[in-house]
Amino acid sequence: MGVKESFLMAVSAVRSNKLRSVLTLFGIAVGVFSVIAVMTAMNALQFSIENGLSQLGANTFQVQKYPAGIQIGPRDWRKYRNRKDITVEEGEILRSRSTLALHVGMEVSRGGRIIRSNKYKTNPNVDVFGSDPIALITNDYIVEFGRGITESDMQRSARVAVLGKKLAGKLFPFSDPIDQQVVVDEAVFTVVGVFEEKGNLFGSGGIDEGMVIPLSAFLEKFGKLRSIRIMIQAKSRELLDECIEEVTSILRAVRKVKPGSENDFEIFSNDSLIRQFNDLTRYIKLGVTGISFIALIAAGIGIMNIMLISVTERTREIGIRKSLGARKNNILSQFLLEAVILCEFGGVAGILFGVIVGNILAAIMKIQGIIPIDWIIIGILVCSFVGIGFGVYPAWKAANLDPIESLRFE
Repeated sequence: MGVKESFLMAVSAVRSNKLRSVLTLFGIAVGVFSVIAVMTAMNALQFSIENGLSQLGANTFQVQKYPAGIQIGPRDWRKYRNRKDITVEEGEILRSRSTLALHVGMEVSRGGRIIRSNKYKTNPNVDVFGSDPIALITNDYIVEFGRGITESDMQRSARVAVLGKKLAGKLFPFSDPIDQQVVVDEAVFTVVGVFEEKGNLFGSGGIDEGMVIPLSAFLEKFGKLRSIRIMIQAKSRELLDECIEEVTSILRAVRKVKPGSENDFEIFSNDSLIRQFNDLTRYIKLGVTGISFIALIAAGIGIMNIMLISVTERTREIGIRKSLGARKNNILSQFLLEAVILCEFGGVAGILFGVIVGNILAAIMKIQGIIPIDWIIIGILVCSFVGIGFGVYPAWKAANLDPIESLRFE
């Protein structure tokens, strides 16, 4: 009953000083808002990027000429540019020599293409992929209807295409795209299939808005000097690292890389790209958390100051309560609960607006919004600790006032 009475009195005190209470909890709300808003946006971005980077199938890694997922300077770019291209012949050698690979697929792409149908055309931002049939497996591309690329298509360099779901919707919004024709760089291709929607980085681009044609037809159309990408799927998750080592050894031997020299090709997997992204964002999260922590400390000092003023203003009230039998722990709990209530109200307001603003930022970036449950719980706990930590001294001071001197206070 004592705690309940203290709680009701604390709520009454907060309500009786509305302006002061609002200004006090505003400081807490700003600190919590900054954390929740940024973490909501960052978590949504991370979720989207992890989904977008997970473009390869299970237990799959990729070999290519250039590094993936990082920004490199002009000097490094020249070094990578001067590497020998990865060729179809090297991919075939890998396919024949690797004992730990379940599938070895090959792919190459060219961006910035305009795709036309009879009535519609795209902006000049479509990626055209040249793939062999196995690359559809290693990339985890699933044909929703129609068919995919076949070995017969490869042998004949057939002018056939499989469209991404979004691209098919743009070019054939009111008709079945199967057996329809599309034109890219004056070359005509017959649509034989449409992929299931896969999703990609920031909710756009990738295979959903791209087009896949046979690798042989791509090389005939866009030139055989382009470096290809090789996707290797290990036989199991446990064999993935060993498979990477095996492929590295085979490629170094085929490409005549000298012992002790660094690889003249890059190997990456979904896990390595996600780990790289997490390493880059870790420091951003730490920085935002640190700044927000400082803001919460400043808000906590403000609460302590307001509570000390409140104790001074209500000294006579404290004296009356003590003279009527209130104990030290009753006074202590009343003022401590008042500080915690201010922090929790401010924290809830900051969390609410933080989640809203964070998801607005996610929507602006065209990524799926989320509710960061973990950070919401952390925010509530931090607010409780701030209320208790900065409310203890004013509450202790109020609880230790002399009742006689308090009654004399004017």
